[in-house]
Amino acid sequence: MEVIVRKTYEDISREGAKIIRKKMAKKPDLILGLATGSTPLGLYKELVRMHKEEELDFSQVKSFNLDEYVGLVPDHPQSYRYFMNENLFDHINIKKENTRVPDGMANDLEAECLQYEEEIRKAGGIDIQVLGIGSDGHIAFNEPGSSLGSRTRIKTLTKQTIEDNSRFFEKEKDVPRFALTMGIGSIMDSRSIFLFADGERKGDVIAVAIEGPITADITASILQMHPRVTYLLDEAAASKLKRRDYYRWVDENKAKVKGATT
Repeated sequence: MEVIVRKTYEDISREGAKIIRKKMAKKPDLILGLATGSTPLGLYKELVRMHKEEELDFSQVKSFNLDEYVGLVPDHPQSYRYFMNENLFDHINIKKENTRVPDGMANDLEAECLQYEEEIRKAGGIDIQVLGIGSDGHIAFNEPGSSLGSRTRIKTLTKQTIEDNSRFFEKEKDVPRFALTMGIGSIMDSRSIFLFADGERKGDVIAVAIEGPITADITASILQMHPRVTYLLDEAAASKLKRRDYYRWVDENKAKVKGATT
């Protein structure tokens, strides 16, 4: 586990983009797992900038998104396919056929979930999975109480998630009640995981997820079991961590010992 704390949201976005650029330099056909919501917007903005100003090449990259609402067509302004096109895909040279978002309009949703898992497997698995974290500690749409071994499936959203996401819709009643989401087991299969969090509102849940017990009540806590997980936090999001000084010390000194993490 590695905890990287930077001063601002912009700083952690740039840090994450630098890591992805280094990975792409070694593996141009990187398989990215991508997230939606406000948290990764800074990361995507920086990747777009790198593409336009530094010729970062996405032509061989493939991507799989974490989730999608059930019942929203791809061109709906609040669908996650629309979000990804608007904020990343339309501004880089990734091939659209190499970008995959779960199909929330599929006639057979269970078959779509099985197919999604198979496509990830055939692609060789996800190299870097980008995550945010919900106010109740969920990752993707794996709500509190989700099985820690779950796979891609249909998930009923909690009242808290519906309330949190209502800011993106005209009315709370417009927020879909179901989504297709990668399961926790699916996420844990990724070779490396990068979780971004910013703001004081995420401070308490980040502290529990990183330093508390592993529990299905805080699904992000399972990441403590992953061998290559990196948390990128601004100072506000890291403010409740008890071992914050240690994480900072490790970050500042890790270059002295190759491969050192917490």
